[in-house]
Amino acid sequence: MYKTKLRKIGKSKGIILPKELLDRMNVREGDVLMVHETREGYMVSPYDASLAEDMALADRFVAQYRNTLKKLAE
Repeated sequence: MYKTKLRKIGKSKGIILPKELLDRMNVREGDVLMVHETREGYMVSPYDASLAEDMALADRFVAQYRNTLKKLAE
């Protein structure tokens, strides 16, 4: 588990990720990261174009069949 603070960076806000975490994620300065919302919170991972496309497709599917999925979950 890693702990960090939300900080002011220019006119924006951001977080600083520890070097050890970035090494474990195999990312460097300038790499693009993805943030996924999950039931447990948010997940940060290196950008993967095919995963991003799959997630967008899943989001559209869930939006289209929201009511059906809600009924199935009961």
